[in-house]
Amino acid sequence: MIFDDRPCQLGEGPLWHPLRQQLIWFDITGKRMLSRTDAGPLEWPMDEMTSAAGWISRDELLIASETGLYRFNLTTSAKTLLTPLEADLLDNRSNDGRADPQGGFWIGTLGKQHGDDLPAKGAIYRFYKGELRKLFSPIAISNSISFAPDGKTACFSDTLTGRVMRVGLDSAGWPKGEPETYLDLTAQSLNPDGAVIDTTGVMWLAEWGAARVAAYAPDGTFLRAVGFDAPHTTCPAFGGDTLYCTSALQGMDAAAKTAHPHAGKTFMARGIATGQTEHQVIL
Repeated sequence: MIFDDRPCQLGEGPLWHPLRQQLIWFDITGKRMLSRTDAGPLEWPMDEMTSAAGWISRDELLIASETGLYRFNLTTSAKTLLTPLEADLLDNRSNDGRADPQGGFWIGTLGKQHGDDLPAKGAIYRFYKGELRKLFSPIAISNSISFAPDGKTACFSDTLTGRVMRVGLDSAGWPKGEPETYLDLTAQSLNPDGAVIDTTGVMWLAEWGAARVAAYAPDGTFLRAVGFDAPHTTCPAFGGDTLYCTSALQGMDAAAKTAHPHAGKTFMARGIATGQTEHQVIL
């Protein structure tokens, strides 16, 4: 089912705000943040590419852009810099991000030009109580940032590798030990994109090019897939038992767009699983 029919060139970063009971997401290359309520569609223009958010309070978000992490007021549109993010790397931008159970915010970056034949230029960072720390690099296309409900493990991927990694977390939410492979999708030629983990520990993973969000058990077993009418599903989010998913037009030629007229729209599927309540970012 279509939740919002505004096509995004690169829809990403859906966040179900638990206090507002409202989905917020981004069209990265379109430089806009979007939402929808019972009253209709909402949209905030961004002055640079912006990709992900976490909630601070009812009216304030942490948002991640090309150059920094910002505090953003949904009511006034006031925007205040919290910390620069690769502001000196003009060819990079933010990508996938999510708040962790301890109140930190993980954010990945990538080179604006990226591919198998280009060097990996991105990284994954964590912002926690005013400190931004680089966790993992180099990464070509940062994705799949998600957290087990007990707060003891985190997942992430470099889409180009076809693998989703998992790493242990200490009591403050910082990684401990070395990441290990959780999912290896190379044999199926699947491309891991955004992900979210439900209350039972099942990962719901958008797979770029596969028109679906796939569910994987904590041991990596494939459980099921929810299909959407868009080849490039990008990132899922849960609002209660409703699964939302953004998608993208990026990389589609005219014939593909004709064949998939709903590509780039934002979708929903009810009664799928129970999602974790999105965690609050603690500043």
